[in-house]
Amino acid sequence: MELLLQVKQATNQIVMNCADIDIITASYAPEGDEEIHATGFNYQNEDEKVTLSFPSTLQKGTGTLKIDFVGELNDKMKGFYRSKYTTPSGETRYAAVTQFEATDARRAFPCWDEPAIKATFDISLVVPKDRVALSNMNVIDRKPYPDDENLVEVKFAQTPIMSTYLVAFVVGEYDFVETRSLDGVLVRVYTPVSKAEQGKFALEVAAKTLPFYKDYFSVPYPLPKIDLIAIADFAAGAMENWGLVTYRETALLIDPKNSCSSSRQWVALVVGHELAHQWFGNLVTMEWWTHLWLNEGFASWIEYLCVDHCFPEYDIWTQFVSADYTRAQELDALDNSHPIEVSVGHPSEVDEIFDAISYSKGASVIRMLHNYIGDEDFRKGMNLYLTKFQQKNAATEDLWESLEKASGKPIAAVMNTWTKQMGFPLIYVEAEQQEEDKVLKLVQKKFCASGPYTGEDCSLWMIPISICTSDDPTCAKMQVLMDKSELTVVLKDVKPDQWVKLNLGTVGFYRTKYSPDMLESLIPAIKDLTLPPVDRLGLQNDLFSLARAGIISTVEVLKVMEAFVNEPNYTVWSDLSCNLGILSTLLSHTDFYEEIQVFVKDVFSPIGERLGWDPKPGEGHLDALLRGLVLGKLGKAGHKATLEEARRRFKDHVEGKHILSADLRSPVYVTVLKHGDSTTLDTMLKLHKQADMQEEKNRIERVLGAISQPELIQKVLTFALSEEVRPQDTVSVIGGVAGGSKQGRKAAWKFVKDNWEELYNRYQGGFLISRLIKLSVDGFANDKMAAEVKAFFESHPAPSAERTVQQCCENILLNAAWLKRDAESIHQYLLQRKASPAMV
Repeated sequence: MELLLQVKQATNQIVMNCADIDIITASYAPEGDEEIHATGFNYQNEDEKVTLSFPSTLQKGTGTLKIDFVGELNDKMKGFYRSKYTTPSGETRYAAVTQFEATDARRAFPCWDEPAIKATFDISLVVPKDRVALSNMNVIDRKPYPDDENLVEVKFAQTPIMSTYLVAFVVGEYDFVETRSLDGVLVRVYTPVSKAEQGKFALEVAAKTLPFYKDYFSVPYPLPKIDLIAIADFAAGAMENWGLVTYRETALLIDPKNSCSSSRQWVALVVGHELAHQWFGNLVTMEWWTHLWLNEGFASWIEYLCVDHCFPEYDIWTQFVSADYTRAQELDALDNSHPIEVSVGHPSEVDEIFDAISYSKGASVIRMLHNYIGDEDFRKGMNLYLTKFQQKNAATEDLWESLEKASGKPIAAVMNTWTKQMGFPLIYVEAEQQEEDKVLKLVQKKFCASGPYTGEDCSLWMIPISICTSDDPTCAKMQVLMDKSELTVVLKDVKPDQWVKLNLGTVGFYRTKYSPDMLESLIPAIKDLTLPPVDRLGLQNDLFSLARAGIISTVEVLKVMEAFVNEPNYTVWSDLSCNLGILSTLLSHTDFYEEIQVFVKDVFSPIGERLGWDPKPGEGHLDALLRGLVLGKLGKAGHKATLEEARRRFKDHVEGKHILSADLRSPVYVTVLKHGDSTTLDTMLKLHKQADMQEEKNRIERVLGAISQPELIQKVLTFALSEEVRPQDTVSVIGGVAGGSKQGRKAAWKFVKDNWEELYNRYQGGFLISRLIKLSVDGFANDKMAAEVKAFFESHPAPSAERTVQQCCENILLNAAWLKRDAESIHQYLLQRKASPAMV
């Protein structure tokens, strides 16, 4: 490789990043002068650096550094690595692909591997002539390779000035579909051979998305082409390499017959996310990894804006609250959370911040900010930011400055309270009627998963608060910025019988604790659906979290959950279902687990009966998602009619009499497995082997853990590490076992301990190791287990998952406390409900 350099001060050494690379020769030639050969290569493996030493001083000025080196095509799913795939005829072959974020370009070539050190890249690849070769830019030349007639040399156009972590190249066998977007960009989706058809959905989304972003930012897409490609072995969901975006197959491929609605939605979101990065991240790049959140939080917010534009029928913003906002709050209520902006020193610390704080809390505070500023000024600010910093690097402060300029609001002051301190507030609300007006007293305190905050130095947030009343639940009666610990608000002309609700649209990143009478008056608005879906969801989720933290009793929440009998909205059900799942897992540690299953069946069977098994004319995307959710929930809980129907349909499916629609597969599979035997498991493993689509394989892998007999659980765990399961998917098989049953939880944890070496080596400390740990231990609920987990990782360190381990131990202790506190009262409530079964 050749690098064009400028020597700023005379030196006889050059220090670069490099990992797992052997340099053969290196030389530096000052412009118009003799080349000087390096005489020493000193590798600092720990720091992933190499120092080249020269016998004479390199003087100030420009010159060319030439390096000959050998690296390895590794199996680590990072750097330049090989990915295994099977040809349509069943042969095993390998593709060569790259994954450089955060710090792995240095595994492919020696470089200065930091986001702020940008350069242009001229890439040539020498490849077998029957293979596809791709890189960030378009091909400008392809010629036979002089030394070997089976090879060709492919030369790509020069890239714009960019960071190393976005460089990419892929060599393999692929088919593609292509189109031109309205603004003239050539868009291609590359798929495994003979599956080009499955790239059409993503192609459509990409072609609609590029003009949407161009218009939103008022900045055109800067490259002549963009490729989206499905990679068989891929650790992340996708990676936004400039002009060549790589994806897991399940995040890109959609088969009209075999893909379910949630997969379509997932593909649309991931495509929206990665294409947003082409501007926000690639054109303007964060200064250093401390600002990673800006990149990811922003893309995680705008992917929803983009999907809402392409598919308004998805009601995607309500789903955002369930998928991102509540997830972020769950993590951020822990003592072992971290601020959005986190200082990063060593590269091994970077992997760990690819978490729900950077992505989901980041996206949530940007959603709150967008709402506070208003769309028009927000877009003005974005354009200012992107044009000022294009091809350069920026920090969080730079974005605030641009948005402040555009909106005239104190953006930096407000946002620093959300990004520089960890956690978020709980607002206590009380109302008092004074003649025609309602007077609200608001108090903010940090919300802690462990109960009311008792610390001395209380954090304060600047909180944009919106308040609505039963007069018009969809419109803010009042908006105010709460910038101190207590605030009194007067709502004019609100009658005594009118209810009041904070956090309209569940946009503000805080939880609310109402006085008992205020809460009481909101319950009928849940039942008769006058409260909008996203507010019903937020109310229920806040209550559940308050119960988990011991601020209110869990029985209160169960009573509120019963008010959702008429609920039609998929996302509200999805969130309810999640919370009931958490409670179910908790109560699996007691001897009345069956009672909570009865509760689940009671809550879900009315909606189950309304929906039935088969789509009705005129139903859409959300109905399909809701049906899958409800039937799966009822089936797992052992609802008799659901179980019988699932078994019948499963039999027809296996015998090929009547193939299950993709949307019904997960709920049917999970139901028959949960109540199945070794024959059921064997049948599922056979379906897995026969499945041609990765989506179907994943669907099966995720539910196998539902099986409940100990010897079959072992069989599933052994299967997780077999050749049948792709390395990145092993984690979800083990996670499925841990979440499947009480026996599964114990077995999965033992399995992870027994196979730790292999698992750790396989994921090399990337973020999959964090996910594995979280999935396998999060369901435990006694102090002894927390101590055991802590001890295990003290003797088996996983540096990139240190914080995850702390969070898991904290969660186990919180579960234990919750159980001690509320188990008895929950049990009494469930028994009493059974004695007088009149539904609320």
